Amino acid sequence: LPQRLATLAAAAWEEARQSRQQLQAQRQEVARLQEQLGRARQDGERWASALQRAQREALEREATRGAEQARQQELIRDMKGRLLELLREKDALWQKTEGIDTPMPSPPPRDAGLCARCRKDFRLLSRRYNCRLCQGKVCHACSVDAGKQGRCCLLCYQQRHPQAT
Repeated sequence: LPQRLATLAAAAWEEARQSRQQLQAQRQEVARLQEQLGRARQDGERWASALQRAQREALEREATRGAEQARQQELIRDMKGRLLELLREKDALWQKTEGIDTPMPSPPPRDAGLCARCRKDFRLLSRRYNCRLCQGKVCHACSVDAGKQGRCCLLCYQQRHPQAT
């Protein structure tokens, strides 16, 4: 019996030692988990403050964008109003000029040595051009290259192309 008690006592001591070791390991694990929990809480607080800051900035940007959009809409409204004013003014001017006849180009001068418009003398360096519309002789400064139609004097070109003036 004493030997059996000694064996049981030794087994109990061994079991107690293992239990202490397990308890110590579990305490270390709890400490490590508490430390991780503390870091996770700090990270959560940082993320929460970053989120609040980002939300504030987004609201500020949205307010700024709304104000800018309102300003642009007001500018567009003003520009449309100005466009309507200009169209009315153009119509009024068009009605005033509707009855006015366009003057015919003056007949070309009989002197072939002078420009029909500016009366400049043709020389070696000042070239003479024939107007394709009125057949007058004009210098380079008083003529326009009308593309496929050839050169013509400024007056004929302005009469043919009133939008160019």
